[in-house]
Amino acid sequence: MSSWSGLLIRIGDKSPEYHGSPDFEEHIETCYTVLSQELEHSEDDILSFLLQCAEQLPHKIPLYGTLEALDVGDCNKIRILMRFLIVLMCNSVLQPGAVVEILETLLSSAATTVDEERGNPYWQARADFYITCILSCLPWGGAELAEQAPEEIERVMAGIQSYFNIRRHSYDAGFSAFSLNDGNAADFYEKDFLEDLWDRIQSLSNNGWKVDSVPRPHLSFEARLVAGKSHDFGPINCPEQPVLPPSLSGVTSGKQKYEAEMNYPRRLRRLNIFPASKAEENMQPIDRYVVEEYLLDVLLFFNGCRKECAAYMVGLPVPFRYEYVIAETLFSQILLLPHPPFRPMYYTLVIIDLCKALPGAFPAVVAGAVRSLFEKIGDLDMECRNRLILWFSHHLSNFQFIWPWEEWSHVLELPKWAPQRVFVQEVLEREVRLSYWDKIKQSIENAPGLEELLPPVGGPLFKYAGDDKESTAELALSAELKNMVKGRKTAREIISWIEEHVIPTCGPKVAIEVVVQTLLDIGAKSFTHLITVLERYGQVIARLGADQDQQILLIEEISAFWKNSAQMTSITIDRMMGYRLLSNLAIVTWVFSPANIQQFHTSDRPWEILRNAISKTCNRISDLRKEIAVLEKSVLSTKDAASKAVGELEIAESRLEVVNGEPVQAETPGRLKRLKLYADKAKEEEVSVQESLEAKQALFARAYLENEAFFIELYRSFHDVLVKRMPKFSSDDQDLPKNENDDAMAVDSEEPSAVEANNHQKGQPRPRNLNLNGISNGYDVGEADQWQRCVLGYAKSFTMQYADEIWPHIEKLDNNVLVEDAHPLLVEAVYAGLRRQYR
Repeated sequence: MSSWSGLLIRIGDKSPEYHGSPDFEEHIETCYTVLSQELEHSEDDILSFLLQCAEQLPHKIPLYGTLEALDVGDCNKIRILMRFLIVLMCNSVLQPGAVVEILETLLSSAATTVDEERGNPYWQARADFYITCILSCLPWGGAELAEQAPEEIERVMAGIQSYFNIRRHSYDAGFSAFSLNDGNAADFYEKDFLEDLWDRIQSLSNNGWKVDSVPRPHLSFEARLVAGKSHDFGPINCPEQPVLPPSLSGVTSGKQKYEAEMNYPRRLRRLNIFPASKAEENMQPIDRYVVEEYLLDVLLFFNGCRKECAAYMVGLPVPFRYEYVIAETLFSQILLLPHPPFRPMYYTLVIIDLCKALPGAFPAVVAGAVRSLFEKIGDLDMECRNRLILWFSHHLSNFQFIWPWEEWSHVLELPKWAPQRVFVQEVLEREVRLSYWDKIKQSIENAPGLEELLPPVGGPLFKYAGDDKESTAELALSAELKNMVKGRKTAREIISWIEEHVIPTCGPKVAIEVVVQTLLDIGAKSFTHLITVLERYGQVIARLGADQDQQILLIEEISAFWKNSAQMTSITIDRMMGYRLLSNLAIVTWVFSPANIQQFHTSDRPWEILRNAISKTCNRISDLRKEIAVLEKSVLSTKDAASKAVGELEIAESRLEVVNGEPVQAETPGRLKRLKLYADKAKEEEVSVQESLEAKQALFARAYLENEAFFIELYRSFHDVLVKRMPKFSSDDQDLPKNENDDAMAVDSEEPSAVEANNHQKGQPRPRNLNLNGISNGYDVGEADQWQRCVLGYAKSFTMQYADEIWPHIEKLDNNVLVEDAHPLLVEAVYAGLRRQYR
């Protein structure tokens, strides 16, 4: 029997597993600590055994229930179990009173949490989650509760209303996919998700708890089910809320609020792509929520099985059509901030399979969603915009790149910084990466003018190809270096040649140009060639790029060589950073150089490079954390193994027997030798693992300081470019320039967008042949304002994506960058990404 199974069986008993202690709290803490360590390897076995213990040792169910409740890491499990319990009550397996007691326990814990005197309001996310669990299960059993326990359910509903009276309205401006630069957009966010769900539940209650989207098969077996015996569930215990620190600073409160929201994340943030009259046609208000729950659960439990996922999505047990809800739910997940629950590729494949499963309906719905998002692209968060570009280009690559591009040909008349024009440009660039230039040119033959937005025909620009007659010396050096590489000269020999012949005669700058251009040309045939060159001659590049200024020159040569290929520029810089040939600080400095600043609002090229550098920087320390956690477990296990081996040896050595009246060793010499060998080996293993742990901890300490310096430099660079390019804003003038006519933009298509449909319902004609904002041949946001929006948008986006790594350094950032005289718009963007309270 494994140690965790013995702990589960003996919990609550005075047993050796718990050192004879009768304290239930100590038992639960001990058992939970062991189970949390084993869950990663034996989750299915533990959960199955836990249920078996609950069935066969029912008097210990309160203890098992507390163990389950302590596992707060899986919110989906708790939510599903709540739904399951209320369905068991509908089928007369559980008594209504037992279910009501569970609901009231969650409600009491939620109310205590948000109480400013007794609780910790910064953990409102957990309280909201408990209320969501209560409300989300009522469509499945509210009718039975109202029939069998009317007073109790009324008491629960009144308690929920009281909770809403004391909770703070949750306004997710930082995690909203759309920026609220106009009054119309604010209408979509008038209520937060929980308030919207409460309204739908109240509407359901007023309608007699009738739900078309929830099957009620138990009614057909009601006579047989009533004859069965109902059981009591027993009390449950919610985890203790985190203690509110006695002295609460802005940083401490921000960390607590962020931790709560990450532990209890929102499942869905509706985008409202389509008008409610279309998306919720023939539905009650609650039906929309139930269908979303079905879809999100299918996505959750069929992750990795995209065909089965699509099949279940199109076969939900509801009596109405819901293609629009599917599309909105999927796009809401793709664009969910700060991170989608699953890899973006999963959603891409599911949408592809849905288009194949519903060829007559779903492709048109997806096209309508794309058109609607395209209209509002100027208000879309920069991270969401990038995800939409990646998804759309990949989606089209699976359907022969077919799209009515002529509908978007008007973007050519817009300024080069207009978001719609940039969106089309970036989609075409990504399509070229997924195919080839001529194929994409052919796909836009119905809008030939869009060829202007295609990237240049890919290919390297080798500086020493022989056409430049003025650089014969550099050309000769390049040719000589190529011959040395072909002659299999070692990196050490090439370094000696550079130091003795190139640098003394031409200088270090020319040496960098010649070596980098030549080695890149050798590795330009394929990605494999590039990796081979970097691995074989990385020492040469490292010697030339010894300091940050030289590394910036290296990046400039890479950018010049791959000027026609943003993809290869990004890949090469990323690989060289991976080989430690380029530092993240050098990349940040280069990205914020004057040449790149000019294209911040017209191209994703510099942002992609910066995005990769941030990701790799954070991944390094994240990997070290995981390795340290594994080694810490290994240290404990090796210590136990060494202690056990030494104990067995000592017992064997102390075992004596009397022979001829004299005490002699009872164990055979062979066994003693073997036990000593085992003990020595276990000690060596313990020392080895401990040394590995210390080495990793030293690397982590170094990486921590490097991350701190990196984030300070990153945000200082954001601050400096904003100060140079923009005047300081007063406290009364900190809103971004408003785009008052966003809702008027439209494209003439068979599938009307949400904006068009709303205008049509109001009696307004659908605008035709209009560009952004309803202004023909124009875009009313100036270049400086658009540049500002992009820079601030990316500052917020990067902060939001890597907040876990930024929070440990927040005090340093506050003292070095986010100071009192820092640019207020940058501070506001960073605070929004961190979910901190600003002013």
